[in-house]
Amino acid sequence: MAHNSCMVASVFSPTQILGYIAFVLGVFSFLQKNDRRFRISLSFQAVVYGVHFLMLGNVPAAASNLVSLGRNVLSLKSQSNYIAAVLVVITVVLGYFTIKSPIGYLTIGATIISTIGMFNLQGIRMRLCMLFCTFLWLANGILSHSIGGVMLEAVIGITNTFTIVRLYLGGRDPKAAADIPEIEGAWPPPAQMPANPQVLEK
Repeated sequence: MAHNSCMVASVFSPTQILGYIAFVLGVFSFLQKNDRRFRISLSFQAVVYGVHFLMLGNVPAAASNLVSLGRNVLSLKSQSNYIAAVLVVITVVLGYFTIKSPIGYLTIGATIISTIGMFNLQGIRMRLCMLFCTFLWLANGILSHSIGGVMLEAVIGITNTFTIVRLYLGGRDPKAAADIPEIEGAWPPPAQMPANPQVLEK
């Protein structure tokens, strides 16, 4: 009986409750078809998620969320590769000083990949990049015993996939979602994007 009580207390501890809040914010973020709203929602989620992992003692994951917060905010104004490069360097440095076990490489790696994707991709392509990073964060959540984290990444994977399908079926190819406001420094600006998205294929 005492053991069951401890398990219930652990499930509803302040640390896990923060994970649940991050879960709700994360699902809401990946339901967004508009890239700007997507980035703003992810910024709020990064704050809560970071505190959650800090309380769990997973410092690399907390540091990764700090970088993610800065990345999401900065990418709202510019998609400069210089900013992306600076954020990647900061992530590597934070990883060097905070990683104490192999688990840490999962979130640091995910942050580097998602940072590059956030500044260089849009729409479906960006979400596919984030989907790959979701699997890395899911593994981190399982190994860190984060209930909210596992729920979050599992549902985000499903939600993000659903949004990708909606964008694809709606003809909203990632490079040119009509409701995305022009981002300073982005290339090409939305107003100048070619009608045929294949032109932008690399």
